[in-house]
Amino acid sequence: MEKLKLFFEERAFGVCSRLGEKLNFPIDSIRLFFIYTSFITMGSPIVLYVSMAMMMKIRKYFRKMNNPVLFD
Repeated sequence: MEKLKLFFEERAFGVCSRLGEKLNFPIDSIRLFFIYTSFITMGSPIVLYVSMAMMMKIRKYFRKMNNPVLFD
């Protein structure tokens, strides 16, 4: 079970962990919130999750553009 958990945590977008760090809230509670609300509302939080993941990727891209590394 631990290997499966690590597999998904490494390959996920990191939205729940980022929210947990910012809000100082347990990550497992945030994940359960997304799962339960997805079942109750028939998938609408998935749109929110994907949009937050895209925002995180775009912010990372712009930060990388503003701070170029001289030697790769």
